[in-house]
Order: sequence, then structure tokens, then C-alpha cells
Amino acid sequence: MPRLVRDRLTWVLYVQLALWVYFMYGFGPVAPILRDELHISRTLAGLHGTAFAVGGVLGSLVMPNLTRRLGRARLIWIGLACISVAAVGMYTAHHLALTLTFATLASIGSALEVNAINAGLTDHHGTAAPAAISEANAAAAALGLVAPLVVGATFAAGWGWRSGLVVVVLPVLAVAWYARSKGVRPPEPAGFGAPRAAHRRLPTAFWLALTSLFATGSIEICLTLWGSDVLREHAHVSAGVATAAVSALIAGMVLGRLVGGRLLLRFRPSRMLLAALAVSLAGFAVFWLTATPWLAMAGLCLCGIGMGLHYPLGVGLALAHSDGQPDLAAARASFAVGISFGLAPFALGALADQVGPHRAFLLVPAFAALSAVAILRLDRTTLPLTAPAPAA
Repeated sequence: MPRLVRDRLTWVLYVQLALWVYFMYGFGPVAPILRDELHISRTLAGLHGTAFAVGGVLGSLVMPNLTRRLGRARLIWIGLACISVAAVGMYTAHHLALTLTFATLASIGSALEVNAINAGLTDHHGTAAPAAISEANAAAAALGLVAPLVVGATFAAGWGWRSGLVVVVLPVLAVAWYARSKGVRPPEPAGFGAPRAAHRRLPTAFWLALTSLFATGSIEICLTLWGSDVLREHAHVSAGVATAAVSALIAGMVLGRLVGGRLLLRFRPSRMLLAALAVSLAGFAVFWLTATPWLAMAGLCLCGIGMGLHYPLGVGLALAHSDGQPDLAAARASFAVGISFGLAPFALGALADQVGPHRAFLLVPAFAALSAVAILRLDRTTLPLTAPAPAA
């Protein structure tokens, strides 16, 4: 049974990932406030979500070559520098063009940072990597729960929402000082610093994992963006309650990742992902069928418990089946997630305009079925997982 050793490097990578999630979850809830400040429509305010998707795709496209030239350690700090500049830029930005620019910059930085962290955890922890990635995302999501509270508190205090966002720069500097003083660096990829070489063809098992990741990414973004609308229409709750209820989804994701991280040391990742899909579908069924508000929110939380494992397991499987090319696999995985975040909400929104948001949400079990089929096919492959790296 693989054993997860949480050494100094592991904790630094966890914190680095959490700093991006703080920015993302801190910025997300301010869209209505930003809309009022800039006097723009909901459609224009929604472009910030598109900017995040575009930035993620752009960062993923350039990451493989940058990793070979600069290495993972530099790429992580470049990513965090982009996020910090974006936070400071948001503090001074009072025009839509500027806020969109800084949202895109932050997302590009996140793609560089997150992909390098996932690849670093994979090489560092070997067969225990899926558990490490799940745990890293649990810690990040836990800090993400704090971000809206901090941003909301600074706004209520009269300091503005930007003050709650820009504070992320301070822990970035603190972690940079700590990592430098202790000499903490992630393992660099094979061929780091060598002339550019052609990548090997990624195996079929990787593309199956990527298909699953696209489908589960679609589930996550649909529930996050449109779940409140279903609560308002079907469970007849107020707009404020429906918006706050999305926290139940995030809380479920945190719990799922914490519990799942330990279970992944005992069970195969592919089987765990199938179980997580089953839990998500059970929670979705409760959420979709009931018109009782508290029961619908409980279903949303249960859905979050399963959903919390979708991304870390999907990324872990993609990297493990990359034929020794985790950095390339991480970039392609981020690309798939970015595409899902860009396309799925529009597909669901277009369907909702025709049949209503409640019926349109049947896209969610369709995405879950696509993920399950891909993982069942992957589970039949015999490609061995990446061997564990020696302890640092």
C-alpha cells in the first residue's frame, strides 16, 4: 500500500496551490458588486469567467516548453507573480478592459503554477501522488472557503472588496522567503535544460483520463454557476439564499477531498473515481428531484462530496498514464478543464433558454455517464502507474 509522506516540499506545494484558490474564490463572489461599480450588464460581467477560461488555455499551451526551459520551480513562482500582479492590478482597476486583463493574467499564472505543482507532486510521491493531489486540493478549497468571508468583511468595513483580494500578496512573499531560505524546490522534469525535443505520443489511457476530466470539469462548472438558479426555480428559495447555498457544494468538496485522500492510499484511483461519480449522482438526484429547500441543499452538499474527488483523481490518472511525461500531461489536462469551463456553461445556458434551467440540468448526469464510460475503458488497460520517486 502506498504511503504519503508529507515533507517540507509537500507542505510548500500545498500552500502555493491554496494561494491561487484564495484569489479565485475571493474574486468569484464580487461579480455583482463589480457589475454595479462599472455600470455594466450581467453579460459583460460574465466575461470575467470567460477570461479565466481563456487564460487557463493560454497558460496550458505555453507550459510544456517553458517547463523544459525554466523548470518547475521557476514556473511556480512566475505563476504566483502573475497572480500577485493581478491582485494589485485589480486594486487599482476601475474599467472593464483592465479587470478582464488582470483576470486573464491571473488565470495564465494559475495554469503555469497549478500544472507545475501537480507534476511536481506526481514525481515526488509516485504511487501516492493521487492522494497528495487530492489532499492539496482539499487544503486549497478550505482556504477558498475563507476568501469570500475576508473579501466580504473588507467590503462591509468600507475598505472595498479589493482590499480582501490584494492581501494574497503577503503570504506569497512569505512563502517565497521560506522556500528560498530552506532550499525547497520541486523535482525538475527529465530533460530539464536540454534542447527542445519532440514529445512522445501520449497513450490511449491518458486520453481516456482526459475525456473524463473534461466531463467532470463540465459538471463542476455547471453546478457552481447554475445551481443557484435551479434552487430558485424548483425549490423556490430567495436569490440570496440560493447564492449562499453554493457554499454547501464547496463545503462538500472540501470534505470529499479530505476523506478521499486517505481512501486513495487503499483503493485504485480509477475505482475511487467511479465511486465518486456515483456519490455525485446520488446527491444530484436529491438536489434535482426535491422541492424542499433544506433537502435540496443537502443534496448539493452530497454532490460536492463526490465532486471534490473528480478533479484531483482525473488529474492524477492523466499524469500517471502519461508515459513519463507528467508536465505535458498536466498542460493537456489543464487545457481540457479550461475548454469544459468555457463550453459547458454556455451549452447549459442555451438549453435552459429552451426548456428551463431545471430540465437543462439533466446535462449533468449525461456528463457523469461520459466520465464513467471513459474510466471503465481506462480501467481495462494494463499500463502501469508511474513508479514512486525516491524520498527527498
